Amino acid sequence: MRVPKVRAAFRPTKPRPRLPASQTSLPSNADEITRTRAEAATAIAEAQKAHERLVEAIDILPQGIVFLDSEGRYILWNKKYAEIYNRSSDQFVPGARLQDTIRIGVARGDYPEAIGREEEWIAERLAKLFHPSGSHEQKLSDGRVILIEERLTDDGGLIGLRVDITARKQREESFRLLFDSNPVPMIVCALDDGKILGVNDAAAGHYGYSRAEFKQLSIRSLQAFDSDPPWADERESEEQAARTWKHVRADGTLIDLAIYSRHLAYEEKPAVLLALMDITERKRAEARLAFLAQHDALTGLPNRNLLRQQMDEMLVHMRRGSDKMAVLVLGLDNFKSINDALGHGVGDKLLRGVAKRLRSVLREEDIVARLDSDEFAVVQGGLARPEDAAQLCRRLLQAIADTYLLDSHSIVIGATVGIAMAPIDGDDAEKLLKNADMALSRAKTETRGTFSFFEAGMDARAQSRRRMEIELREAIRREALQPYYQPLIDLSTGRITGFEALARWPHPERGMIPPSEFIPIAEETGLISALGRLMLRQACHDAAAWPDDVRVAVNLSPLQFRVSNVLSQVMDVLKQSGLPPTRLELEITETLVLEKSGQVLATLHALRALGVRISMDDFGTGYSSLSYLRSFPFDKIKIDQSFIRDLAANREAQAIVRSIVSLGRGLGVIITAEGVETEAELRCLRGEGCHEGQGYLFSRPRPNAEIVALLNAQCGADAADRGARVA
Repeated sequence: MRVPKVRAAFRPTKPRPRLPASQTSLPSNADEITRTRAEAATAIAEAQKAHERLVEAIDILPQGIVFLDSEGRYILWNKKYAEIYNRSSDQFVPGARLQDTIRIGVARGDYPEAIGREEEWIAERLAKLFHPSGSHEQKLSDGRVILIEERLTDDGGLIGLRVDITARKQREESFRLLFDSNPVPMIVCALDDGKILGVNDAAAGHYGYSRAEFKQLSIRSLQAFDSDPPWADERESEEQAARTWKHVRADGTLIDLAIYSRHLAYEEKPAVLLALMDITERKRAEARLAFLAQHDALTGLPNRNLLRQQMDEMLVHMRRGSDKMAVLVLGLDNFKSINDALGHGVGDKLLRGVAKRLRSVLREEDIVARLDSDEFAVVQGGLARPEDAAQLCRRLLQAIADTYLLDSHSIVIGATVGIAMAPIDGDDAEKLLKNADMALSRAKTETRGTFSFFEAGMDARAQSRRRMEIELREAIRREALQPYYQPLIDLSTGRITGFEALARWPHPERGMIPPSEFIPIAEETGLISALGRLMLRQACHDAAAWPDDVRVAVNLSPLQFRVSNVLSQVMDVLKQSGLPPTRLELEITETLVLEKSGQVLATLHALRALGVRISMDDFGTGYSSLSYLRSFPFDKIKIDQSFIRDLAANREAQAIVRSIVSLGRGLGVIITAEGVETEAELRCLRGEGCHEGQGYLFSRPRPNAEIVALLNAQCGADAADRGARVA
């Protein structure tokens, strides 16, 4: 709508000068009249131009503008003002009163808030008009919300500003709905002083404060120990990584929280939204898991991991003097027979009884640990000679040999001991335990119920294996092991969809050591956890430079879940590498899921919530069961290569593959075949509808440099194919 021009309001009446009759004929008077008229015309023209420029200027403003005189009559308005009040704009003429247009709008139903109280509403609106004191909101019949701000001018007139804030109000309402109904406790705090501005129902219920009580508090009032608010540590992104905080509830109990924060505007003020995830139970579970990771659940004794740490500490002290340290590995004789005959309940009680007796013989500073089902370790320092260790063995064997009365059973059990002396037989925990174990093996072979000292020539093969273990540990520390990548192929298109990272060990003297040699050692010694972390970190860094549609798959061992925080490791690696979580695929085995650990499942669900894909590796080789497929929604199932080998000629294997593919189709899970080596196997897999393939038929595992070249070639082929289609 064009804004009417109000020239009449700005054009002065032209004066008609009256001259005496005697002067009408004087030339000088005529010239003066002509000049005066010309000046007046020029002034009027300039005023008109100024008016037009004013109209043009306010027309380009995104807000509605209206100018009223002291009686509330229209002088000037812009296009946006007319658009906002399009239902009443036919009434906008210079000199018309705003209150008249308001009355007409009320009669037409333009202002839903006035319905049923028309005169009262009009009076309130006019009071705000002629006595402005800040901004207010106005709802229109079409659902829009208009922010109104009016001010008096020096000459008694009015200037009105109109802003359509409908979109903002909708955003606020959406936020309010998400905020109030969210099951996660949420708090909004003022950015400057941390004062609590709002809470949702979940926060009120979780903390035990009412909403009114909350508004009397600041976030610091809830914090148990920290003085700085959660958003004090500014990061590159507004949303900070979560960390653990301790808060105090209304009843005084402490809770552990992971807090996520995001800056926002709340009621037009800078604020911070806090999402408070109660992880108290998770922290307790983690503490329990941490204890179990270092202790035997049955006896409460240190396990092998903690034993190593304690031995390392004792070795440090030993090196400072001339004393020796004895490492004893004690195996119970015929424990399996007792366990099988009397049951596991009695067997467990017997093990607890043995542990108690071992502890009763030892000093406070000595160490006793459980290594295996029927094996214990004892470490004693401050010895002057090997004979002291022999005397300790005799006391231990005598203590164990006394009769046990368990569930009305009288049980007698003996033990055999292997001894390694430090520093003679080794100067690190692993070597000493290994040598003591070899001494135990010899003692069991020769005469049970006695003890044997380690001798250097006992087992050359064991020594060689030990050397490999030491070298592997050092190689992991130096990050000498590298991930090689084997392509995952989409069987319907032939394209590379991702790569599985496989550990390779390029030995400086022995060349490339096969995984079949060092992976079992890593699993037996616990090095598999450190190796897994190394492969995960290197694979994610490599994959971050690949095309965006190519994923990387990394294997996780069960031990990594037992002894480390996999979720934290994955989050850290993704953050450091810059790899999107959706491009990472973690492969686990059936063994891990069959443990039915709540922590394992919680970790898997948390990883999947990040966007990480979870794959079931070597499906069919373990205790395969459909039950665990219900406990966790896997993204992929990988058929073990034992079912793929000679698939074309093996009807039973074909039936198994067909069943797994059908299962995957029903569950919406991708099925990948491992170990594809022949065209016949490939044709059979395609015929069964298998989604992906992996194996030497497509490619051997390759280093990252070759993978980059392979991906570049695929990108080039894609570009050429697109060009051919365009042509």
